[in-house]
Amino acid sequence: MNAGIIGIGRFVPEKIVTNLDLEKRMDTSDEWIRTRTGIEERRIAEDNMDTSELGFQAALKAMENANVQPEEIDMVLVATVTPDQQFPSVACMLQERLGLRKVAAMDLSAACAGFMYGMVTAKQFIETGAYKNVLIVGVEKLSKVTDWEDRNTAVLFGDGAGAVVMGPVSEGKGVLSFELGSDGSGGKYLYQDTHIRMNGREVYKFAVRQMGESSINVLEKAGLGKEDVDFLIPHQANIRIMEAARQRLELPIEKMSKTVHKYGNTSAASIPISIVEEVEAGKIKDGDLIVMVGFGGGLTWGAIAMRWGR
Repeated sequence: MNAGIIGIGRFVPEKIVTNLDLEKRMDTSDEWIRTRTGIEERRIAEDNMDTSELGFQAALKAMENANVQPEEIDMVLVATVTPDQQFPSVACMLQERLGLRKVAAMDLSAACAGFMYGMVTAKQFIETGAYKNVLIVGVEKLSKVTDWEDRNTAVLFGDGAGAVVMGPVSEGKGVLSFELGSDGSGGKYLYQDTHIRMNGREVYKFAVRQMGESSINVLEKAGLGKEDVDFLIPHQANIRIMEAARQRLELPIEKMSKTVHKYGNTSAASIPISIVEEVEAGKIKDGDLIVMVGFGGGLTWGAIAMRWGR
């Protein structure tokens, strides 16, 4: 039994904060942000809209897109590092709000690689036959842990949610291979005390190396080569890091997802948001080979090679 994506949905807050808006409150400039990160604007949730609300809206859309009813969902996995509170989990909150049966529900904490961890976890339950349909939500309200006085990090992050329903798909479709990993020795380079703290130079070096390596590794595990890739969906953290992964795969620029300019770094939400954007734009089609790759605090990373379609 192959596990794949059968439904997709995303939700981003209405409020847009541009680079020009940030110029007014800190020592930075639109040009500086764009040339170093590729970010032009980001979405910021209002104070009364917490992580679970963002995730709820994306989950509703994914379930509708998958044409599954609440009683057909067997498990809820939420990838987030910004839950409403430590417990109950966002997943448990969604189980109730979505009107699901009393199914398994838990949050996963792997930072920006969290959605990859969620998809791989769901894959195991589906392919063993334990569960049929698993809802995975990548969601962050990073604005509540961003230090708006720190120009090195404040310009990077945004709020948003992306969700998928995974279930059984036809032979040859779905997740073909994956890689997950961690290196706790790098935890000091990207962490949260009260706010997000980052050593940008060290994270950049790690990300450029790991994104490329993991992309190649999942292709090799699937018995495929660079020439087989139809579309790359990298974690939307920084355009220069994304470009390094694209060049490692020798892909033309039009075969790489780019949403970082609109949403900034939305951590665990960035890959599922990008999936929805690219499917709706017609850039991902049935039968396409997709490589998804992310990295984040921990340090963590994850990659998936997947044949799109049901």
